[in-house]
Amino acid sequence: QSYSIVLAVLLFLTLPDIAKAQTDSLVLNNGDTMVGELKEMRQNKTLISTDYSNEDFKINWDQIKQLKTTTRFIVTLESGERFQGFLSGTSERIKILTDKGTLATTSLNSIVFLKQIQSEFWRNINASLSVGYNFTKANNLSQYSVRSNLQYRGQRWSGSTRYNHIISSQDNVPSTERLDANVVYNCFLKRKWFLVGEVNWLSNTAQNINLRTLGKAGFGKYLIQGNSLYWGLQTGLSFNYESFRNQGLDLQNESAEAFLGTEANLYNIGNLNLLSRIVVYPSLTESGRWRTDLNFDLKYDLPLDFFINFGISLNYDSQPVLEGKETDYVLQTTVGWSF
Repeated sequence: QSYSIVLAVLLFLTLPDIAKAQTDSLVLNNGDTMVGELKEMRQNKTLISTDYSNEDFKINWDQIKQLKTTTRFIVTLESGERFQGFLSGTSERIKILTDKGTLATTSLNSIVFLKQIQSEFWRNINASLSVGYNFTKANNLSQYSVRSNLQYRGQRWSGSTRYNHIISSQDNVPSTERLDANVVYNCFLKRKWFLVGEVNWLSNTAQNINLRTLGKAGFGKYLIQGNSLYWGLQTGLSFNYESFRNQGLDLQNESAEAFLGTEANLYNIGNLNLLSRIVVYPSLTESGRWRTDLNFDLKYDLPLDFFINFGISLNYDSQPVLEGKETDYVLQTTVGWSF
């Protein structure tokens, strides 16, 4: 009898968790039904966990015919509108609901982002880390590279940080090093507009930059915000502080700049993901100087959240610091994991 009491207590304690994990249902275009916990939808991929599998299922968002959730989500529409609520309906007519009623009615394809509302901070974070290593015996060339990203997204704002680091060394040649990092804050406004604040850091031996710190503030707009492509523009002002070394002396340079940038992210093309970004900085305080930063990433998804990434980063400066090169670029191939 004591065992029965213990079992009953355990069932009582675990039933809420079981019920919570089985509150969302999806009906697919082929007629299959899935019941479980819908976690998120981003870049046209839906993530759902079930009791009958240890691995989460990834389903194309456009393969869903009908859904109903009691999980509460942050919902972003193609129009740029953002809501918090539950979802219910068919692919042609999805209602975004709260306990008080209907917030909006839309189609499934008009929903471009879903994220569970979580009380735990860490559960709202997406991150990835990839590393690479190359070695050539002929001249003992070794190259180490690390690429990482971290993002937190709320209903009205998002924060992200990036860290890329490359170290190369070989016989009879000075070692080279390149470090590129940033912290970005976006505040989402109506009609696809947003505010942006960003701090960038660059250290690059090829351009004789000990450290460049760049503070940016401006605004932007998403021109396209869909389930296969994001494309946006941004502009604003920036302040550039550079430190470098010349003839044994540590020198500094300060300048004010404008910036104009564009970023495009193409996905929903099988296991491929293309991300490109270019920003131009015309100087406001140094006549004739302008800089360009370009990044391109091609990512191929592997099983178990692993991926292969091919990246290109390019920096151009029409008036580089003393003993620095106008143009420097790097090519990276890394293997990583997203979580």
